[in-house]
Amino acid sequence: MGELVIHPPCLGLPTAGQCGRVREGAAVPPSTPAAASPFGSGRSRTRSSEPASRTPPPPRGELFGLTNGTLPGTFYGSRRSVLYVAVEDSWTHTLVPRLMAAGADMDLVYRVDAVEAEGSLGTVTLPRDNEELSEIIQEYDVKLVVLDPLMSMIGSGIDTHKKRDARRALDPLAQMADRTGAIILGIAHFNKTSSTDPSTLITGSGAFKNVPRAILGFARDPDDGVRVMTQTKNSLGDLDGLPSLAYTIEPAVIPTPKGPAHVGRFDFAGEADRSVMDILGQSLTTEERQEKVTATDFLKEVLADGRSARVREIEEEAEQAHGISRRTLARARKALGAKAEQRCTGPKRKNEWWVFLPQSANASDG
Repeated sequence: MGELVIHPPCLGLPTAGQCGRVREGAAVPPSTPAAASPFGSGRSRTRSSEPASRTPPPPRGELFGLTNGTLPGTFYGSRRSVLYVAVEDSWTHTLVPRLMAAGADMDLVYRVDAVEAEGSLGTVTLPRDNEELSEIIQEYDVKLVVLDPLMSMIGSGIDTHKKRDARRALDPLAQMADRTGAIILGIAHFNKTSSTDPSTLITGSGAFKNVPRAILGFARDPDDGVRVMTQTKNSLGDLDGLPSLAYTIEPAVIPTPKGPAHVGRFDFAGEADRSVMDILGQSLTTEERQEKVTATDFLKEVLADGRSARVREIEEEAEQAHGISRRTLARARKALGAKAEQRCTGPKRKNEWWVFLPQSANASDG
């Protein structure tokens, strides 16, 4: 029998004092049956006695804005804890720098590791560790649990390619979300079959599509590099009218005790002119490639000499005066490396998206 240990993520190779204090608990004996002594009967938890890392950069409004109250929606204005359960990536070299780049408040991000009966570290296993995980969620008032990747946490006795088997691990997660009020976010990968429906491409049985209340798909258009996020399932609402969102992976440099860490930062770039389903279903034709050249020339002229313009106005002019679609314009923007940012230029200082070319693009064109 094992147990779970929760603690803040630490950067570099800190000493125990730098990482925080450990509250000890009696270990569960290996021979103790789960029914007689649940995982929670004795566990070690670590909570930071000082900030786990340097002050993070300003939040950018994405998912980890949950930790600093900037995530729009139900929890806006309320700082909430996040539980990150990772299997494949290194906390020191990958996850912590990425979380900092995302603007997460590292005092409210916790990592969970499994400690086996003999004291060795193992992987959080579902559904075996569900009870302990639920207790941690409630004790730390966690509102987001990230399982990265979900498939690697399914117990070895479960065949993930059989719906009935897979539901033994997934149904309890849905019940845990209802019981605790936390978002359970499982990260999964596409399989290699051909389909335009991202939900059916999730590796494993159909249970991975049927059990979640919502599914978000991500894809990169191989023709122009544009990245898109689309919600492909919403059991609690209507998908009609929901826009797909474009996003970029921007380089970010995070200072660490062992030197700068170079990571990617996820940034939204406004509404996309295509969906993940569009990307999975088609590629550029010869005619579309010529249209892209026309759109590229148009952008170079409009944004020459360091000028910037409202995205809305550029899209309207491109379509009405030159017959350039939004999708083609987005491809041209990507090819030129155009940058988009929000500015308080709308009515009552409402945010508007503006686009401009980097200095390198203007210089090379001159």
